[in-house]
Amino acid sequence: MTDTFANASILLLDSDPLMRTVLHETLERARYLVVAVGGVGAAVDRLKRMRPDLLIIRPYINGMPGYMAARYLRTWCQGLPVLIVDGFLDDERIDVQNEVEDFYTFPKPFARDELLGKVRDVLHKVHERAR
Repeated sequence: MTDTFANASILLLDSDPLMRTVLHETLERARYLVVAVGGVGAAVDRLKRMRPDLLIIRPYINGMPGYMAARYLRTWCQGLPVLIVDGFLDDERIDVQNEVEDFYTFPKPFARDELLGKVRDVLHKVHERAR
């Protein structure tokens, strides 16, 4: 099956070097163009030079909730779709994240194919809405 969104660009923001490497390799194997960074400042630097199709972020980055970091990053890239990969999704956090258009959540632990399926689904939703 050919992935319509292969070569889509993804900004991966994860402060955990091991998780960042695993996610980066998984996404690159699926033919996504991935830029992986470990902090909000590095993400801002990248957003000054690129407009990714998707931001993947952990629930906490540099001591702040991931959705707050993502909102800040959206000041540099309006409308940037966000996928928050989180092991502890509770109802209140899901509600807060979903208040903002194009915020999606994905629970850990997950299998490689589950993550890739979710990324494809998010990219498809964003693409369809933009038509």
